[in-house]
Amino acid sequence: MGRDRVRVVSSAVAVLATAALLAGCGGGSQTATLNYYVFSEPSGSFAQAVSDCSKASGGRYKIVYNLLPQDANAQRQQLVRRLAAHDSAIDIIGMDVDWTAEFATAGWIRPWTGAQQQQVTQGVLPGPIATATWNNQIYGAPLNSNTQLLWYRKDLVPKPPTTWTEMIQDAEQLARQGKPHYIEEQGAQYEGYVVWFNSLVGSAGGQILNGNKVALGPPAQQAATIIYRLANSPAADPSLSNSKEDQARLAFEGGKAAFEINYPFVWPSAQKDAPKIAQVMGYAAFPRVLPSMPARVSIGGINLGISSYSKNPSLAFQAAACMANPQHQKVNAIKGGLPPTLASLYDDPSLAKPYPFHALIKQQLTSYGIRPQTPAYSDVSLAIQKTLSPPASISPATAVATLTSQINASLTSGALL
Repeated sequence: MGRDRVRVVSSAVAVLATAALLAGCGGGSQTATLNYYVFSEPSGSFAQAVSDCSKASGGRYKIVYNLLPQDANAQRQQLVRRLAAHDSAIDIIGMDVDWTAEFATAGWIRPWTGAQQQQVTQGVLPGPIATATWNNQIYGAPLNSNTQLLWYRKDLVPKPPTTWTEMIQDAEQLARQGKPHYIEEQGAQYEGYVVWFNSLVGSAGGQILNGNKVALGPPAQQAATIIYRLANSPAADPSLSNSKEDQARLAFEGGKAAFEINYPFVWPSAQKDAPKIAQVMGYAAFPRVLPSMPARVSIGGINLGISSYSKNPSLAFQAAACMANPQHQKVNAIKGGLPPTLASLYDDPSLAKPYPFHALIKQQLTSYGIRPQTPAYSDVSLAIQKTLSPPASISPATAVATLTSQINASLTSGALL
């Protein structure tokens, strides 16, 4: 009897010791909760990745999908306030590509290093890699990208224009013939207008910033001239100064326009909501500014960042890498209409039907343009929006000087809120 009691006590001590050892090493059976903050993706592709990766972890972690507002500025404000307060309830962040410099400089996100960095960057196109890089370090796992194309009516324009000058001339000719002729663009005072301006500047061979210095010059004046010319032409939709991506889409689907500069989401939308327009809807590369120079289009997308204040950073890196893997990028593309960042997926036969323009997207993500990389990007963007609004009233002759002054002021703001 005594020996049996000794065995029982010894066994109990061993079990407790093992449990304590596992707990001390971060092991055990407890499942970590990882809070993932990203915009509400309507197709369910993000939710599917959350579910798949949680199950694949074997109980090590469970990802909780927390929805940010739809508006990019509101998303950033919510995250900035919480990260500035060192909120440990944020683990994984679906970051707009323009937040990298600001979040990294503030120390809010951790760099991706070693094998994990290699895992999330191998095979990724150059453009998305550039958006995730700050001071030669990777701060985000590229999840998806985006780029604008030219969409046009094949029944009105048999051959798509290759330059902005040609497109405006074609639209004006259609106007004289009494045919649908508008060029749909994003001219409202918001981030989409900055995308347009930056794409034109890059396509003219320039840039807005070179390091931390304003680099505007003749390319910026060319960009402002194109915007002014379109806005004061019969080619412009009267609502240009209030137009965003969805308004442009609806105008094109409504039969008012001959041309539209927009993201690939307009393709499945037209097929669903405007089948007659979809039958005559063509696509081409973003128009050039200079006939001899391919366009450099401002790319968008989401990169996955890991909060510096996460209580489970190792697991958060693993979960983010899972959600950005080829399988989930493919689902995001086919189901959600979000272009992948991985070069190999553009050669996948399953993307050929939903993305017949996949070669154009890949080309523009390779020969890319990105918006200014600066911790003060939010204020730089606001300076551009305000200085160039409304499009019909800007002065190409003085816009560069005014904008240089406004951006210089923005660079000293700190850009935290």
